[in-house]
Amino acid sequence: MDSPDQMILIDKPIGWTSFDVVNKLRYKLKIKKIGHAGTLDPLASGLLILCTGKMTKRIDEFQAQEKEYTGKFIIGKSTPSHDLETEVSESKDISSVSEEQIYLAAKKLTGVIQQVPPLHSAIKVDGKRAYKLARKGSDLELKPREVTISQFEITSIQKPEIHFRIVCSKGTYIRSLARDFGNNLGVGAYLTGLCRTRIGEFKLEDALTPDQINPVLPV
Repeated sequence: MDSPDQMILIDKPIGWTSFDVVNKLRYKLKIKKIGHAGTLDPLASGLLILCTGKMTKRIDEFQAQEKEYTGKFIIGKSTPSHDLETEVSESKDISSVSEEQIYLAAKKLTGVIQQVPPLHSAIKVDGKRAYKLARKGSDLELKPREVTISQFEITSIQKPEIHFRIVCSKGTYIRSLARDFGNNLGVGAYLTGLCRTRIGEFKLEDALTPDQINPVLPV
């Protein structure tokens, strides 16, 4: 590398954890001080900001910026994790769900809202990760937190698939939006696809995959 102090835009592949990306580049670039700004779940793809050297001091700044996502919900079915990580646990008939109801369900989740994080998340409860407790069957009750959903656009309706674009604040769980969206419809829903397309002014179209990163980077 020409400089050890860099911000690197990565297009994270599905199946990789955010830490997988960090470890891959730590080894590839032979640099010790490296971190990411904002975790993406393994089942999600898209923009991940990595910082090296002195740029790691700006990680909190990047994490605090507005995020944009595109993705897909399945309505009429629910899973404990609100995504594909766990099996479908409940199914309901969606024949009476109208397009008007779908748009209204998204509108109700737009603006400043109170959101309960998913139990299958990395939030710590009494020093332990919530997802570990959830997998053991522990009866957790996570507290709601305030998040801002600036835009919740339904881009395509092909029941049971609902495609969306969401612009939101730091700390928003799209899996929780899937759960709440399904609850608003009265039939349940879960997340089956997610891609982060923007963090602040940084866009996915300017990112490289981990395999495209070379040891010599432009300053």
